[in-house]
Amino acid sequence: MNIKREQLKLYAVTDRSWLGDETLYEQVEKALKGGATMVQLREKNLDEETFVQEAEEIMELCHRYQVPFIVNDNVELAKRIGADGVHIGQADMELEQARKLLGADAIIGVTAKTIQQAKAAEEGGADYLGSGAVFGSSTKPDAKPMDHALLQEICGSVEIPVVAIGGISAANVMQLKGRGMAGVAVVSGIFACEDIEAGTKELCELVEHII
Repeated sequence: MNIKREQLKLYAVTDRSWLGDETLYEQVEKALKGGATMVQLREKNLDEETFVQEAEEIMELCHRYQVPFIVNDNVELAKRIGADGVHIGQADMELEQARKLLGADAIIGVTAKTIQQAKAAEEGGADYLGSGAVFGSSTKPDAKPMDHALLQEICGSVEIPVVAIGGISAANVMQLKGRGMAGVAVVSGIFACEDIEAGTKELCELVEHII
């Protein structure tokens, strides 16, 4: 396994919806100062060259804070810039192909919404799983909330760590206590905060209590 369980405690997933007058770089740095233990760059609408430049800058920032930097979906781009790894969904590139492209040392996370998907990803060599959406999702309006008992079953069905994702914020994260995940992946619960550093710090302290 290429990741330490504690690196998944508070997994910040970027979203430029709340940039305002700031850059994504500035917002990610605030999240890192607040205690984010891992960062995933999620971009849907940037052209490749802009994406590459942004990814390289934010990767360098993450490494300065000694935090793994993961690219969402785009395996080729992750390889091109030398990212620490990639997160792939069920509809993205096959896990086996991603591993072949990125090599044995890359961190590969896989979305798993069922026990069957979780076990298949573990057998295929995934390093961690993302499961949800545990509270629905502001970034994916069609995401149905996952029963928390199912989250617990998924966590118990595999040896690799599982991260809960989907609508998680300081207001609801305590509801996940005792479900067995290694940490939480958070989008708006970090990046929509008025004070990102303080919001991340608060979340970090709450997650400590539930894991």
